[in-house]
Amino acid sequence: MRHKRIAAWIVTGSVVVAGATVLLVRAHHWRPRSLTIQGAVVSKDTDTRKQIPIAAATVIASDGVTRMQTQSDASGYYKIVFPEAVWPGQTLTIHFEHAHYQPLEMKLTTGLRLVSKELHIAAMAPSARQEEEENPRLHMTVVSNIRVRYTVNSQTDENVGSAVQTFQVVNKGNVPCNAQAPCSPDGNWKAAQGSVTLDAGPENEFRNARASCIAGPCAFSRIDASGFEHGGRTITASALDWSDTATFLLEAEVFRSGMTSRVRQLYPVLFGQTLHFTLPPTEEGVSLEADLEGTPMVFPLGPELYLSWATCIVRDSSDGEKTQVYQCELKPGYRFETTSAGKLTYQR
Repeated sequence: MRHKRIAAWIVTGSVVVAGATVLLVRAHHWRPRSLTIQGAVVSKDTDTRKQIPIAAATVIASDGVTRMQTQSDASGYYKIVFPEAVWPGQTLTIHFEHAHYQPLEMKLTTGLRLVSKELHIAAMAPSARQEEEENPRLHMTVVSNIRVRYTVNSQTDENVGSAVQTFQVVNKGNVPCNAQAPCSPDGNWKAAQGSVTLDAGPENEFRNARASCIAGPCAFSRIDASGFEHGGRTITASALDWSDTATFLLEAEVFRSGMTSRVRQLYPVLFGQTLHFTLPPTEEGVSLEADLEGTPMVFPLGPELYLSWATCIVRDSSDGEKTQVYQCELKPGYRFETTSAGKLTYQR
């Protein structure tokens, strides 16, 4: 009996310990904690190509006590961090507002799987174009034949000339050296040295320099290329001659480095009421050329990205090249139209 009582106490103790462990784990797992909510705001459309990112959308999150607010960036991304503890099972209200879209509200409930691990996409429906969609050609200014013009600055090297210079090394062959330098490579014969130096001038440099023996007993001469093989503003060619007088030639090309600006054009792509195009990070002077009601006009974007007929935003792409991604959405009262003269790619 005594052994049975001991066994029963052991079983009971194990059950109590297991239950306490479960309670401790649950308490640890369910303890209140701070919460991060992140996602993106896009325009609502059945065509996913027209679900453009919405910038500057106001995002308000509330748990009934704490109220946090932020704005979406150029890519539509938003992030809200609740600094105070949020208990599992609480309902959070996320409200989205934008002047050109209908308000949107989302309800999020915290649980075992934290809301912060999910990405919450808010698709906002446009609010100002219902009349335009019903009457797409009524009192609408036509924007057509759109082109993007910009300049790219790049470092260029221009060949601005060449240089040619001869020089002689005067010597008499078959004269014993007698250990009086300079001597021939084998030390037997008296030798002579000569050189010539060229200056390319300010902001110029020599490239592709080469020297050669062109007259005399060239077989008994040696050229030192260390003074010109790497180019530069000044170069020097030296030669050693251990026979009769020899003549040498030094040639090089002259280059000048500078910045050049090239004007380039591209044609944007359209999805619905929005045009898209990308530019390299070295772009400058971006402008849009377009026909408004058939009249050709030029619209410089400038640092404020202002257009009378569209609202534009720009952001860096996620690639390593930092490509500039431009997005321009038509303002109310305007519509796109392609013409036979344009090369605009229009996706319906």
